[in-house]
Amino acid sequence: MSDALLDMASAFRLPSERVWLNASHQGPLPQGAADAVQEMVRWKQQPHHMSTPEPFIEIPGRLRTVLADLLDAGIDEIALANSSSYGLHLVANGLGLKAGDEVIVAANDFPSDVLPWLRLKDHGVVVKQLDPQGEVLTVDEIAAEITPATRAVCLTWVHSFSGHVVDLDAMGELCRLSGALFVVNGAQGVGGIPIRPASRSIDVLVGVGFKYLCGPYGTGLLWLGPRAMDQVSSDKLYWLSALTADDLAQEELDLDQIEAPATAARHDVFGTANFFNFAALAASAGLVLDTGVDRIYAHNLALTEMLVEGIDPTRFELQHRGPVERQSSILFARPLKSSLEEVGARLVAAGIDVARRRGMVRLAPHFYNTAEDIDRALAVINRV
Repeated sequence: MSDALLDMASAFRLPSERVWLNASHQGPLPQGAADAVQEMVRWKQQPHHMSTPEPFIEIPGRLRTVLADLLDAGIDEIALANSSSYGLHLVANGLGLKAGDEVIVAANDFPSDVLPWLRLKDHGVVVKQLDPQGEVLTVDEIAAEITPATRAVCLTWVHSFSGHVVDLDAMGELCRLSGALFVVNGAQGVGGIPIRPASRSIDVLVGVGFKYLCGPYGTGLLWLGPRAMDQVSSDKLYWLSALTADDLAQEELDLDQIEAPATAARHDVFGTANFFNFAALAASAGLVLDTGVDRIYAHNLALTEMLVEGIDPTRFELQHRGPVERQSSILFARPLKSSLEEVGARLVAAGIDVARRRGMVRLAPHFYNTAEDIDRALAVINRV
């Protein structure tokens, strides 16, 4: 792996005295996105920049286009969100689930994948929380529980607490044959691992903008496939998704004739001309797109392999990363000689930023990291 392949030094302004290995928590904002925020601040300070309809149309339109290109999807299939939870709640509430309907989730999944469905139990919906034998559910474990009453299977693509990657193709095909929607949370994968949901048996993909897309917090996306587009209803009619400034300029406006768009835009979060957040996300996601997710994935895996080969096995026990053909660049290491609290504190004090999850250190490099970063991190990790 050559660092020259992905030279991000000019794109990011990371402090030279620190090594950020925590993309699974937050991706740092690239300079181009920071510049976009500054331009939006100028707009707000000088509101005449917003006196025409273009910003309200152009910014969300630009973001929707970038996200669609990243997923190799149609623009009409993308809804703008503020989190992965937004899309998951929207789908859970929009399927019209009734008493006796079933939903399958993983009991050890991130809470955002489980909570939207649990609240439907009050309406008689059966939520099956399955305990996987390994870190993530297998297709056989799902097949043993899926029934004609199963309306949805909701799983994380890249498991937050292990880095293991779900077999999307096998799971999606099982759901397709059974008639259930396959709902996927891609928060830990979109921007770091290539995915083209339209070519997979996925019905819904949600994601966030602030991790591997390196955008601001409070940003996200929702992709709807054909089956989900038909089944997920909307309970709102947002005026900005159905009207323009030209409509408002008319002497009379017949609101009885206003209809929500037939596209995924009808599910957009309110405030789609979110200048501060969405202009920045369009810039950061554009950087990911221009760099190429395939290249980013190869780069990140190579950095993770450096960590695997370099970490002292007498000091840390590395968690198994799952099948080679479905590996993420997230690595978990359990301290053997010191407490997790001590290890975490020493790493941060030495300028190595990681996360602590379920008794282990989580390391998550991304495309702004270099081999030099990994060498510096290893020098510290193997001392703590």
